[in-house]
Amino acid sequence: MALNGGSVVRVAAVGDLHCGKESQGALQPLFARATEAADVLVLCGDLTDYGLPDEARVLARDLAGTVRIPVLAVFGNHDFESGHADEVHSILTEAGVRILDGDSVEINGVGFAGVKGFAGGFGDRALQSWGEPVLKRFVREAVEEALKLEGALARIHAPRRVAILHYSPIRSTVDPEPPEVVPFLGSSRLEEPINRYAAVAAFHGHAHHGTPEGQTSTGVPVYNVSVPVLKSTFPGRPPFRLLEIAVPREEAAPAAAVAS
Repeated sequence: MALNGGSVVRVAAVGDLHCGKESQGALQPLFARATEAADVLVLCGDLTDYGLPDEARVLARDLAGTVRIPVLAVFGNHDFESGHADEVHSILTEAGVRILDGDSVEINGVGFAGVKGFAGGFGDRALQSWGEPVLKRFVREAVEEALKLEGALARIHAPRRVAILHYSPIRSTVDPEPPEVVPFLGSSRLEEPINRYAAVAAFHGHAHHGTPEGQTSTGVPVYNVSVPVLKSTFPGRPPFRLLEIAVPREEAAPAAAVAS
């Protein structure tokens, strides 16, 4: 699609598919609509329900039989539940899914950087690395995920950058989840690299009862694309978020991303 001498890349994003052993065919209508509407399909973690290879095979069959556009994904916490993450990764990779874990890929002038992310809380109330060793290890995991995201964003040479996450980088798309669980739904450490590299958007899932959109402290749009959130916010529509990212020619003025 032409725009100001450039083009538009359409991204369909969804998270928390929770594909189970009995889910064969259930996701095909969603994938078919996404393929019709978008140029890239982004899956924001919790691809499977218990991280089982059989679940991954069900998802792989639905994707292979329906999707005709590039598929990018990150893992969520559920994808690690049964200790078979490597096998799940292999099954989905063989089906054509590009699993991002601290790396990036560029498609038609848009660079996609992906990590799972981690918990720890937000802002002044974020958990700090102090006290017992187990707490320090917990915080270290959040820091390392943020560093992986920073490295992936830094390696992108495309004029537009998009962050793909499972855990949220900001508090506002997690609310109104119960305050007791909020620190386990994301980490503001993930927000820092998104701001630093001026991403045009960030997608995440995980917060099933959160808010569909917010923004970072520098104004980067953040979209919670968890299936339960999308179903409750946009009833009657396929549960994915469509983002159109304008990619102008090098000499053209930057254009803003538009979400629907």
